[in-house]
Amino acid sequence: MLAVPGPAADPPLTVGDHRSVVLDNRGGQAGAQLLARIAADIGPAVDAVESFWGTDWSHRIEITATGSVQQFAALAGAGRGAGDVAQWVDVAAVAVADRVDPERRRVSGQRVVFAPGATAMSDTALRIVLTHELFHYAARADTAAEAPRWLTEGVADFVARPGQEPPTTAPLTLPSDQDLDAPGPRRAEAYDRAWGFARYVAARFGADKLRELYLSACGPADVAPAVAVPLVLGVGLPDLLTGWQQWQG
Repeated sequence: MLAVPGPAADPPLTVGDHRSVVLDNRGGQAGAQLLARIAADIGPAVDAVESFWGTDWSHRIEITATGSVQQFAALAGAGRGAGDVAQWVDVAAVAVADRVDPERRRVSGQRVVFAPGATAMSDTALRIVLTHELFHYAARADTAAEAPRWLTEGVADFVARPGQEPPTTAPLTLPSDQDLDAPGPRRAEAYDRAWGFARYVAARFGADKLRELYLSACGPADVAPAVAVPLVLGVGLPDLLTGWQQWQG
């Protein structure tokens, strides 16, 4: 059961028996309205993440609504230069942390930061973004800084979009970090390809195996995907990519 948010001085929201949600409004009235919508969706979002990832992750969730693109870029970890801000113009939200130690599973300063543009999103789109970022929040302690982003982002979208099918985009190849960072259609297509790959792995091997692959390829042991894929799935990465292309093509 999700508690109804009260004034700023009241205790945080409570989700289930053990998670508290701190809502930090830096976006004025629009930010307050966005956080009210997020409060209505946070319970189902937590349920979706727990269903895939389990319950062993932070009991405290901090969510911030910002009032400008510049403020969002700064709180999301970008620099304050114009070029950096431009990279974040079409980003709705991001999960970030000040420090992560995957070997000890310790995370500090973790938060989900929403851009002011998120206020214009439909309820469905907002739920997807919230769940996607909440997965990153939950998995942060088990995710190395150098983890392959085509897998971290693909799994996050798989968790956030249950039962949905990604659009087919050509070429069906794993996206690079440059693809995922490029503003506009290139970034959107890159996320769709990452999502499509994760969905294929879950469809062929099961969601538990997708989770196991994430922990192997994205964890602190630094297992390369070319090694993690056959180790976890019993098939080589080239053959897995061919199967995905045939399945979704």
